[in-house]
Amino acid sequence: MISRRSLIGGTASALGLAAGSASLRAQTGGAPIKLVFPFAAGGGGDALSRVIAEKLGPALGRTVIVENRTGADGRIGIQSVKTAAPDGDTLLMTTGPTMWLMPLVHKAPGYDPFKDFEPIAHLTSIEFCIAVSNASGIASLPELVRWAKANPDKATYGIPAVGTIPHFVGVALAKQIGVDMRRLPYRGGALVMNDLVAGQIPIAVVALSDAIQQHRGGTVRIVGVPSRSRSPFLPDVPTFIEAGVGIDGEAWYGLWAPAKTPAAVLERINAAVVATIKDADVKKRLDTFGLVPTGTSPARLVEIMRENTAQWGPIVKESGYTMEQ
Repeated sequence: MISRRSLIGGTASALGLAAGSASLRAQTGGAPIKLVFPFAAGGGGDALSRVIAEKLGPALGRTVIVENRTGADGRIGIQSVKTAAPDGDTLLMTTGPTMWLMPLVHKAPGYDPFKDFEPIAHLTSIEFCIAVSNASGIASLPELVRWAKANPDKATYGIPAVGTIPHFVGVALAKQIGVDMRRLPYRGGALVMNDLVAGQIPIAVVALSDAIQQHRGGTVRIVGVPSRSRSPFLPDVPTFIEAGVGIDGEAWYGLWAPAKTPAAVLERINAAVVATIKDADVKKRLDTFGLVPTGTSPARLVEIMRENTAQWGPIVKESGYTMEQ
């Protein structure tokens, strides 16, 4: 569990006044709250951030604006929130793996997910998928395996960023089928899908939310999901395991604030965002992008982060993959 940290210095009464002041601003208005999403506009994650901003603003009595602060596989946006004032005016919405997985693979990520941020809520679960371009002629996961073995020099797959679950799903797939597949990292799932639709790359490993609209529209084909069971959004698409590829990996989106944000502010934001994510209209909109709303306590968010670290830590270590830049 992550414990609430007190502001260093000052008397207890001064601390109470600071927390009260920040809480009051959150209730009565002021400058817009900035919701940082550290990947490019477009795609399921960006759509989620905008739905949250739209609904969260009225609940808090503040305007909430989304800032797509991209770069360094999400680290630039995350670091910008780390160094922001701890007053509830700057929040971070990102995938769980960019918080707990990146520090496992990067020698100097520039942040500690457990020390540099205050958890607010687990927002939605994310299913992943492997999608193929129509130009590839691939129609199923077994066909993809056969194609990759026959065309190892063309077996390139796009991922939203390095050091992510899609990255390691791709690594695991390449290892299982015995093909040295080449990964091509992008700055977000939307950019991966743009190139997949255009036939610039044959394969993409992305969040289901990033590809489901194109799949439904017939511009790409989702051939498998690395989940324990079939997705409720695409029940006709088999799991990797059903197709003979033993890979299981899911992720999620969460919400954080800078470390030392007063507890009263965090509690108000948590209550508002949980109510938002459980709203029937929001659920209907998220269904469109293949996102399952959750909405948890801050403590549960940290538990999930620790559980994921324990699950994937050994896999990351065995892969030998590290990042330096």
